Amino acid sequence: SAHQVAAWVRDAAGVERAAHAGTLDPKVTGCLPVLTGDATRVAQVFDDSRKGYVAVLELHAPLSADFESMLAEFEGPLYQKPPRKSAVARRLRTRTVYRLEAVETEQRRVLLDIECESGTYVRKLCHDLGLALGTGAHMGALRRRRTGDFDDASLVTLHDLADGLAFWRDEGDATVAPSAAREIATGAQVYAPGVVESDLAGAEQGALVACYTPDGAAVCLGHLAGDPAASEGLVVELERVLV
Repeated sequence: SAHQVAAWVRDAAGVERAAHAGTLDPKVTGCLPVLTGDATRVAQVFDDSRKGYVAVLELHAPLSADFESMLAEFEGPLYQKPPRKSAVARRLRTRTVYRLEAVETEQRRVLLDIECESGTYVRKLCHDLGLALGTGAHMGALRRRRTGDFDDASLVTLHDLADGLAFWRDEGDATVAPSAAREIATGAQVYAPGVVESDLAGAEQGALVACYTPDGAAVCLGHLAGDPAASEGLVVELERVLV
């Protein structure tokens, strides 16, 4: 479930809080934004954003000639009542379908591309399409391909996250003074006087380094370019600013 995914991310990352934005029902795949720490306060912003789905519509009879025109009638505001198995109250509500297109058809199966308002029940939409066609229909499969600005191109799997966390823990990092962090935020390189401490002893030149403030806020990523124990000179060549 979405709650289990958020809990796994929380425990794996070692943070106190994690929250998902937009519930995915069991057996539904795709985009599930998970926010951690203070970012959980803005989870509602992502939860309320537009959603994009691809769904398999399973028709109970052969495809009719007026199918495309029927799809067009389901674009715009719709009245929906949540399914019986829904966790929310089953009261009538209005949701907007911004786009509803048939991408591919195969006998009684139709692949739908859907752009809709948050809170739209695609399972109910498929059922209502079947009623309107007079054939009956149900949702065979569903994947959320987009939530707000997050889409399939930016997805990572839980395996990817686990690998990334392992890599992050194994790689060296450096703590920089707050004054140095402010300069790095404007594009300055990481010089020895600004390094408070590090675990870079023995690290190879060119190794990836993450720099943090004393209170644990990420400042930048870069590559080791000097002696972290030196009193002067370049230590980390800046790759990406994170603040």
